[in-house]
Amino acid sequence: MKRLLLWVALCAPALVMAQTPKPSYTSSKFEQLEAELPTPNNTRLPDGSPGPDYWQQRADYKINVELDDDKQWAKGSETITYHNNSPRDLPYIWIQLDQNLFDKNSDTYKTLDGGLNDGFGAYMYAISLRRTNSNGGYNISAVKDKDGKPLPHTINKTMMRIDLPQPVKAKGGSVIFSIDWSFYIVDASQNADGIYTRSGYEYFETDKNYVYEMAQWFPRVAVYGDVRGWQHKQFMGRGEFALTFGNYEVSITAPSDHIVAATGELQNSAEVLTPEQIKKLEEARKAAKPVIVVSQDEAKEKEKTKATTKKTWTYKAKDVRDFAWASSRKFIWDAIGQEVAGKNILCMSYYPKEGNPLWGDVSTRVVAHTVKTYSKITIDYPYPVAISVHGPVGGMEYPMISFNNTGRPDAEGNVDPQVRNSTITVIIHEVGHNFFPMIVNSDERQWTWMDEGLNTFVQYLTEKEWDPAFPTDDALPKAITRYMKGDQKKLVPIMTNSEAIPLMQFGPNGYNKPATALNILRETIMGRELFDMAFKEYARRWAFKSPEPADLFRTLEDASAVDLDWFWRGWFFGTEPVDIAIENATFLKTSDNQGSADNPIPSKDADAMYKGVSSMLGEDKDRLLPKGTYIYSLDFKNVGGLISPIILEVKYKDGTAETMYFPAEIWRLNPEKITKLLTLKKEVVSFGLDPKQETADIDVKNNGFPRADAPSRFDEVKDKEKKAEENKKEQPKKEDTKKEEKKKKGKEKKD
Repeated sequence: MKRLLLWVALCAPALVMAQTPKPSYTSSKFEQLEAELPTPNNTRLPDGSPGPDYWQQRADYKINVELDDDKQWAKGSETITYHNNSPRDLPYIWIQLDQNLFDKNSDTYKTLDGGLNDGFGAYMYAISLRRTNSNGGYNISAVKDKDGKPLPHTINKTMMRIDLPQPVKAKGGSVIFSIDWSFYIVDASQNADGIYTRSGYEYFETDKNYVYEMAQWFPRVAVYGDVRGWQHKQFMGRGEFALTFGNYEVSITAPSDHIVAATGELQNSAEVLTPEQIKKLEEARKAAKPVIVVSQDEAKEKEKTKATTKKTWTYKAKDVRDFAWASSRKFIWDAIGQEVAGKNILCMSYYPKEGNPLWGDVSTRVVAHTVKTYSKITIDYPYPVAISVHGPVGGMEYPMISFNNTGRPDAEGNVDPQVRNSTITVIIHEVGHNFFPMIVNSDERQWTWMDEGLNTFVQYLTEKEWDPAFPTDDALPKAITRYMKGDQKKLVPIMTNSEAIPLMQFGPNGYNKPATALNILRETIMGRELFDMAFKEYARRWAFKSPEPADLFRTLEDASAVDLDWFWRGWFFGTEPVDIAIENATFLKTSDNQGSADNPIPSKDADAMYKGVSSMLGEDKDRLLPKGTYIYSLDFKNVGGLISPIILEVKYKDGTAETMYFPAEIWRLNPEKITKLLTLKKEVVSFGLDPKQETADIDVKNNGFPRADAPSRFDEVKDKEKKAEENKKEQPKKEDTKKEEKKKKGKEKKD
């Protein structure tokens, strides 16, 4: 989904549009999670694996669709073969009608809230008024059985129930039916009056042409699964999709001068491509850099005229959960091959000239890098192609194809460094979605975090492999602290249904908090070796299947032998932040070691304790507690409430330092306060917590002893915002100065 929007949402204050009740759970932070997780069975095993009785449905599609470039209209007919592998006969089938989101009677528009004295509310009200003249949504013209006889059906907003004459039999039964439909394509560059479209067209006034990015464009079978039966929650625009795997054969008729990109492999190259284009595609597979298949000059020539004839492009795709496509006469097209486990993946980009030189420089190279890196971290990329399309949609993912737009070069072709980095980030994120949820097929309608959070985590690793210095909006743990510092009564847990997450929490909750949690698991709690193996095992077990949260939780524990119930409970079922403080540190002075008089750490006599411990050690006294030993007592307080390991930096008087790690279980007997005795060989001048800020501690001011005036992440963000605002105010002055200088130079040249 749109990556930039959600990174921006991360930095917004923790405002709340609504409040969702939190799940109840035991007060013990180390209580096991059995009560919160579903009971294992033969479908989903207690180790997180699919069981011997695991099943899932399948839907195969054959679709013909025609694009009307004059009316911005799509008309199609689809034949669906639905395979019922469930243990129950099904008397009806539910179909998703996602385009009905844009119907003027859509519940999404009806439920927009906000007062007129609220800028956001007034904006939403204006949107709802404009939508009263909307012609969006499906026109379903026919629903028929395999013999062409009408089937009774009921449309309920974004869902349609097809009633079958005979139930489709359990455990292997199938049924064939067809749907004819049409709809007007929304103007995606206007973002459908404030509701994120995920697809649509963009009109270019300069050359009177369009770029079409088509997604959620055909009626799709809803998921019937083992956990909740039919997943037919209404599509309100935010909680995305639950989908069923199948094979697709799709024929797309478009103006003959259009280039059509799509999920799958092109079946009729000789009919729609020139011999030179076919040759270049083959060259691209072994090329060292992207090969231009359709050049900018070719695209500019086609922009000048509009073909009156049409061509039909036929694509096939196996074992995919969805199908998307893009079409335009404006498209430049380049490609390169990427080897993954001995298989050549054709990585491609399609973009109008308005995206150059940025897109020609980075897009296809980033696609190839993403496919390679994600394959290393999860499973080998199984599909034959991977595509990035530049158009009006800010960022959206589909099998083998993604739509990406985070900005363009200016009129003179200059590329802002931030736009370049954002483009790289969004392409990695959207292409990365091929793995989560296009292959590891989680239910997005229920759990945004299961695809967005996991994908954001792997995206972060992929950015670092692209460039170790890549600006990833700071490290994940640092970036989430402002959100976690919000009002605990208003924040909702990660384990909240997608549509119930308040608007201003959606980005942090669905994307960055779960990604941060996984990063902390990998870097701080489990270690890379244990985590990487367990994460790959999760991807392997659930590739082309449909996991639930419990399957992820149980798999990571099963493959690592690390008890993580406390972690899931705190990070995913709760809202408390990490905030550990060193309340006090004391040097326990003995007759053997008096310490320095000028040391800032206070001391107290501890001869009695020292002698008591010595007597208990017996013969081991001199080995375990030699003369000159420095003993320190540290009091830690869990201010935030979220359990976390203690990472302690010790700085010595001789100028050296070391870091000590104490696992989270140090809190298991008292999750609020603990005291730790340290036996050291050198005198200490200061203690500090989390020196690399890797645990998402929201307040670093209480991390040190003696106390230091360290800026918190919250303060850093506020300072950054203040500087940005100041720069914004200065920008007009700078622009005026530039204009004056340019004017002066022009006059001097004229003279």
